[in-house]
Amino acid sequence: MDPMSIAIEPVKELLDAQTYIWNHIYSYLSLMALKCAIQLGIPDAIQKHGRPMTLVELGTSLSFHPNKALSLGQLMRLLVHSNFFSKQLLSSSEEAFELTLKSQLLLKDHPFSLVPFVLMVLDPIFVESSHYLSSWFQNDDDTPFHTAHRKSLWECISCVPEFNKLFNDAMASDTQFVVNLLISSDEFKGLWEGVESLVDVGGGNGTMAKAIAKLFPELRCAVFDLPHVVQELTGYGKNLIYFGGGMFKAIPPAQAVLLKWILHNWSDEDCIKILERCKEAIPSKEIGGKIIIINMVVENNNENNIPDYLYSQLLLVLQVMNITTGGKERTEEEWRKLFISAGLNDYKIFRNIGSRSVIEVYTLNFLDACDIRKIFHC
Repeated sequence: MDPMSIAIEPVKELLDAQTYIWNHIYSYLSLMALKCAIQLGIPDAIQKHGRPMTLVELGTSLSFHPNKALSLGQLMRLLVHSNFFSKQLLSSSEEAFELTLKSQLLLKDHPFSLVPFVLMVLDPIFVESSHYLSSWFQNDDDTPFHTAHRKSLWECISCVPEFNKLFNDAMASDTQFVVNLLISSDEFKGLWEGVESLVDVGGGNGTMAKAIAKLFPELRCAVFDLPHVVQELTGYGKNLIYFGGGMFKAIPPAQAVLLKWILHNWSDEDCIKILERCKEAIPSKEIGGKIIIINMVVENNNENNIPDYLYSQLLLVLQVMNITTGGKERTEEEWRKLFISAGLNDYKIFRNIGSRSVIEVYTLNFLDACDIRKIFHC
């Protein structure tokens, strides 16, 4: 194509378009700079220092090679621009760096720490699959992840011990973050009023169930996951026990069933089967039966006027497509169709945990309370 045949756009618009593209194609370096800061322990070093830290102090504290001082300054400049750190000028005219709320979440011992989750998402095993998106659209592989590694995410987790630990730590970290937010919410606490028993399906090591059991000592909790996940786990206090099994076969009876970040891993058909097993496990709405789902409800153009979580939702939509077979993040209408197909009668959405939501789902089916007590040996 002859460049002279293209309509000449104003110079500013062309430069703006180029800058826009550059900002996107080089944005991976911002992610790697963040990963680098975590791996080097920069947030923890500043926290331990107790006051804004100069480049010299930072380099000395972390035993950096003296030739890397200039490079450290360039790294910190990008991280300040990304609002992970703030910068101030000391009376000595030296620049010093301090934590922001965002970098506080990158402290390894912070109760809301996102470090394990960040390191999992930016791990080469995860990142590599994104290079195969275009190939995947033209082949019949289940996922881009499978195209990249010739195995599913779950197979990779089972055969790569380091990645298995990274994945489990990330899931526990995310659960800890969510539960710390939710237990401070009166709205979330209200979901458990009158509930006597709970089964956390796919609850892993029990991080969520432990927090709920601690908050509600009279609520009998059970964690239900695959046998190899829970086989070495023991009860927590008097009101938390562990059960091994498969959620497609049967779910232990309880007054409430919890599904945190489970259903987005599965196709609509599989989700309907899981929800049907949940429905069989709980009593009717009239006597307190409910399914509590913690998952994303994808917004349509931010129509609910919540803060702009739409971009992170769209990115998660692509990530789920990248690593799961048939899994997806769903809009409210897609959730509603699943509930109807599973024979569930009503639901309510609480949009109170960022880009994710809590969905309370009910059934009119009746399950005898004695069946529920059997799981807790009452």
